[in-house]
Amino acid sequence: MTKTVYIVGSKGIPAKYGGFETFVEKLTEFQQDKDIQYYVACMRENSAKSGITADTFEHNGAKCYNIDVPNIGPARAIAYDIAALNKAIEIAKENNDQAPIFYVLACRIGPFISGIKKKIKAIGGTLMVNPDGHEWLRAKWSLPVRKYWKISEQLMVKHADLLICDSKNIESYIQNDYAKYRPQTTYIAYGTDTTKSRLTKVDDKVRTWYFEKGVIENNYYLVVGRFVPENNYEAMIRGFMASSSDKDFVLITNVEENKFYDKLRQETGFDKDPRVKFVGTVYDQELLKYIRENAFAYFHGHEVGGTNPSLLEALESTKLNLLLDVGFNREVGEDGALYWKKDQLASVINQAEQLDEQAIADLNQKSSKRIEEVFTWEKIVTDYEKVFKDRNAENFISSRWCRNVWC
Repeated sequence: MTKTVYIVGSKGIPAKYGGFETFVEKLTEFQQDKDIQYYVACMRENSAKSGITADTFEHNGAKCYNIDVPNIGPARAIAYDIAALNKAIEIAKENNDQAPIFYVLACRIGPFISGIKKKIKAIGGTLMVNPDGHEWLRAKWSLPVRKYWKISEQLMVKHADLLICDSKNIESYIQNDYAKYRPQTTYIAYGTDTTKSRLTKVDDKVRTWYFEKGVIENNYYLVVGRFVPENNYEAMIRGFMASSSDKDFVLITNVEENKFYDKLRQETGFDKDPRVKFVGTVYDQELLKYIRENAFAYFHGHEVGGTNPSLLEALESTKLNLLLDVGFNREVGEDGALYWKKDQLASVINQAEQLDEQAIADLNQKSSKRIEEVFTWEKIVTDYEKVFKDRNAENFISSRWCRNVWC
């Protein structure tokens, strides 16, 4: 019997950007179990970027449906998730689906989930939720928005039949902070691509990029990601500027019209340090892989969230990784990286530059092995399919939780 799974909360596929979008792309691209039929909610403007205008279409075997949502500011994502989930329930009713699964990515719609959950239960459905990271801690949100996120998370945890956490630290947090709800949880990591860049040192696009940015292979520290305070760009910039390194610090990020960028420039004076190079964004994935592979080392400063995609990409691609010392990052990197406290990065950089080639090669081997064993998309998709297809999901999940994670 075909198991139907409705996925709500990403902007949709084909993926153009974003962690959840990439997750849904890979979940459908690497599908092994053909007895699962995925339905994916898509924001119409995301589909339009791929030239798709139809209300419904197929991609990677998934049945996709476009949702129109007015541009009403920050509440737009909430309106989108509600509309997409209600539409999924309608489709499941029309199809007369048996025990459909509704998998909601992130905890945006907690204040509205109680009524929607009743509709899901009325058709014999199951509500699964990915709680994502600590969205209520992100500095980009105002205090009222952070309070909304925390309340919304609480209500999503309360009403979910299963929470699928992509970080063991997040799973532990859910179990501890919401113990009164006795939440059912399981851990399935995020995945990453393990293929090497097809580009070589002599390719025109490679030589053009390095020449234009004034950068030399294996002579730069690298960071790739959104330029927001909780990713600790200030600590990375200050730490690097205080180090004795003669290498460059290359930041691949979008800082156009970014108040945080202007604030840091005034407070740190990084624009007067020729080693600090903001080089804009790189959307060519093969070129970005090459840039990662040929960095001396990668900085990772994220401290809010679960398993971060850019961290997985760095551990797979970059020989040496310097990670902010928080539980999320240690959980992923284990002994395949160096770790730094916010006020101690300069000394860790100086330490990294004393490592010989063999020590760096050993760390590179450990990080690549870690990715290969735990974080490939093939493994992640297989884990998801087991959860989606298990006939006695709650018994399976409960025993797996105790056996593999926390008991």
